[in-house]
Amino acid sequence: MNSVEILEDFFFIERGYLNGNHFVYKGSPQVLIDTAYVADFSETENLINDLGVKLFDIQLIISTHTHCDHIGGNKFIQEKSGCDIALHKIGKHFVDTYDDWSTWWKYYQQDAEFFNCTQALEDGDTLTIGPYDFQVIYTPGHASDGIVLYNSKEKLLLSSDTLWENEMAGLTARVEGSTAIFKWQESIERIESLEVSTVFPGHGSPFITFNEAISKTKSKIKDYLEHREKIGLDLLKKIIVYTLLMRKTVDESLFFSKLMEPYWFKETIDLYFDGDYRTLYDTIMHDFIERGIVKRKGGRIFTTVRP
Repeated sequence: MNSVEILEDFFFIERGYLNGNHFVYKGSPQVLIDTAYVADFSETENLINDLGVKLFDIQLIISTHTHCDHIGGNKFIQEKSGCDIALHKIGKHFVDTYDDWSTWWKYYQQDAEFFNCTQALEDGDTLTIGPYDFQVIYTPGHASDGIVLYNSKEKLLLSSDTLWENEMAGLTARVEGSTAIFKWQESIERIESLEVSTVFPGHGSPFITFNEAISKTKSKIKDYLEHREKIGLDLLKKIIVYTLLMRKTVDESLFFSKLMEPYWFKETIDLYFDGDYRTLYDTIMHDFIERGIVKRKGGRIFTTVRP
């Protein structure tokens, strides 16, 4: 895992696909942005400890949204340290009302635990982290409680899952609603006007090609609007890989039946492909195996994607 000091005492920790990236401020008070997936929390703790930060010293967690790969360590760290946890006000409502549907946890059958959100953030708020000020920008689309953080002085954008370099995060219309794609489009248009030198995304490496990433995302959204089935196909591929990462390794003969259990698989295929479950599954898995994204070993399958 890569740890980079992007400002004095302010670090970026790159994770993978299953776990969201982290930001750690090791000055006073100590602050952590996003806590990854609960099943890999021991690794998260080690990465934070490597920077000289102990869980019981963390005083504030900022979560960019309530998806399981960004809040997995919230409850445990809060129990250790008694820290405050800040979310956009919509995310706080989800947590306060134990809404595991709007957070995606129930829909995708993901492991996550509720915690005590002590601070509601709104668009335009300023978060002061040590000597650094970050503007809170509300960016729904991928998540209805999604935010990005912008430091205008250094022109740094902590873009979470709103903006990636070459791809888009999943679009879950069954949870986020049929207008989510338009909200995402508006969110991209909002941040497009920012002066950005470096982007630190929720997954993947930092990048300096902000304008190119904006252009790619706008083109992808346009393609989605013109060919709605591509939303469904991309989502199926992403969540199948995500499911394999969560399970580590799966009996190949049982995997299709396991996918038929949670809401997301059947509903996505019903919504975009009129319920042709097995054909879509076989097509996607054949493609994954041909490309080396999924491999077989002793009757079991696993993904080569970094968690």
